[in-house]
Amino acid sequence: MKLFTELIEDVDYITEAKESGEKSHYIVGRFITCNEVNKNRRVYEDHVIYPEIQRYIKEVISTNKAFGELGHPSGPSINLDRVSHIITELSKDGKHYIGRAKLTETPMGKIAIGLLNSGGQLGVSTRGMGSLIEKNGAKYVQGDFKLSTVDIVADPSGPGCFVNGIMENVEWIYDPVKGTWLEEKLQETKKQINKMSMKKIEENKLRIFEEYVSSLMLKK
Repeated sequence: MKLFTELIEDVDYITEAKESGEKSHYIVGRFITCNEVNKNRRVYEDHVIYPEIQRYIKEVISTNKAFGELGHPSGPSINLDRVSHIITELSKDGKHYIGRAKLTETPMGKIAIGLLNSGGQLGVSTRGMGSLIEKNGAKYVQGDFKLSTVDIVADPSGPGCFVNGIMENVEWIYDPVKGTWLEEKLQETKKQINKMSMKKIEENKLRIFEEYVSSLMLKK
């Protein structure tokens, strides 16, 4: 499966105050748009991704596990040290899925709040795994799509495109035991090492390392 991201710039920043004076900060807006070709020439057909969105709402959002990060990560797994928000709602409105996320009292969450309070403009970027089929000049997301999260991003017009280009060339596989995603080449390397004796590992460790690094460079 491939990792790909989609940028949405149309989000609002909301601050809500309780009677105690305590404030909560949210971002609200379109998180996913269906049935049209987006800036990355990809199409999310509603009937294809609807079941996955419902699964994400039931298994992830409703259990308070929908963590998102500040900035583009290098893989599909959630890095807890970079969490900036928790997605609290995701609902359908026509061809859009409208999301609401609470900014957290974490270092990254406070950075996001500081940027927004200073007048900075941030967007959100969905992060998901799946396969694509190209037709009519666009790439159609298939039924194996798995939504990882929605991240907060900045300066989307440049770096976002660069990240998408690299991520789409990397295959990922899911480890159901550990509940993590692994890059396919890394998994192959581990299997290769597990079959070797200690003597063989010592003899071949440099070659294995060089092959792995070379494969990453070729993908870029």
